[in-house]
Amino acid sequence: MLILGLLSILLLGPGYRAADIPEDPTAEFSVRLYHHMQGGDENIIFSPLSVALALGMVELGARGASLTEIRQALGFSHLPKDVEFSMLQNLTGALYEDDARYIIRLANSLFLQSGVTFNPTFLRLMRKLFRAEVETVDFSESAAVAEQINGWVENHTEGKIRDLLSADDFSSVTRLTLVNAVYFRGSWKNQFRPENTRTFSFSKDDGSEVQTLMMYQQGEFYYGEFSDGSSEAGGVYQVLEMPYEGEDMSMLIVLPRQEVPLAALEPIIKAPLLEEWANNVKRQKVEVYLPKFKVEQKIDLRETLQDLGIKKIFTKDADLSAMTGEMADGKDLFIGKAVQKAYLEVTEEGAEGAAGSGMIALTRTLVLYPQVMADHPFFFVIRNRRTGSILFMGRVMMPEVVESSDFDNDSM
Repeated sequence: MLILGLLSILLLGPGYRAADIPEDPTAEFSVRLYHHMQGGDENIIFSPLSVALALGMVELGARGASLTEIRQALGFSHLPKDVEFSMLQNLTGALYEDDARYIIRLANSLFLQSGVTFNPTFLRLMRKLFRAEVETVDFSESAAVAEQINGWVENHTEGKIRDLLSADDFSSVTRLTLVNAVYFRGSWKNQFRPENTRTFSFSKDDGSEVQTLMMYQQGEFYYGEFSDGSSEAGGVYQVLEMPYEGEDMSMLIVLPRQEVPLAALEPIIKAPLLEEWANNVKRQKVEVYLPKFKVEQKIDLRETLQDLGIKKIFTKDADLSAMTGEMADGKDLFIGKAVQKAYLEVTEEGAEGAAGSGMIALTRTLVLYPQVMADHPFFFVIRNRRTGSILFMGRVMMPEVVESSDFDNDSM
């Protein structure tokens, strides 16, 4: 399993006029982000944790209404002032506690315009609270800056996320760029055997079918069947939780019935429901059919965040004066761009680079145990089971397609 995501936020100065471990309180924010991204028939992958950390860095430099909007959107309004920073520290620290079983990296960086004076207290707190690296650049040399930042991104994501930003993203009025990278690679606690992977038909919500590589195993997992009590979500749906080595991290898969499109289930997804699923799945033997898939997506978050109530930091009314202290034009800073790019790959052993396997048809056998047949679109969450922190959230509308020339049709 390889999953990673990255979020970059660009701050611009005057002259630019383009339009104990606590539970994570940002779950509702995560779900709201997802609902603003859904629609259409595309795969979705993003990192709520990456967004929360990047906004936390902006919050550190915000004041007034700009600060209030960020705290409200992220779910921090009920917390005493500044408590959220130590909370974010604890949540991210919890991810490292079992890192002998998996690889996880949370990397933050500040790229500052040379010649501009930034508040030393802001920089010190960025290093202390977010472990941020700080580098000075000349944003007027836009091509060189884009190459430098993209190189930093590639280095912290094992080369999986490339070309996050371009020279067009910078100009002489850019003052600061915050970049946050999240990288995770882990192995399933119960791995799939590659020799059991076969070609299989995956039914898309539009009624068409594609051929994909379907993994199979019978093992002990956390499983439950749920109903929303109405026909809104098509009645009963399945939830499967598959832990990674160490069991602190897991993938939660939510699968509607075969004849029910995922779009019918998505409206009921809410933060309390995520907890209900996680708390009520029971360990039992399950037959699992899960497609191999790879998802990558670049998202412009500016409009989405504005829709969620974070508006002022993207306008000339932004108050990010804590970043600059007594700098004369400190109150003229605002966010020019918010971008995230995320990547997810699921394979038999969970690690990157799974070996290819035989491509012959699967046949359904007598069902002795609950069967999760993910041969149609499903929703998923990658989360820390102790804190509830959501590293990644998304859906698979279509997995990797096996072309007809790649397998023997007679075997189908």
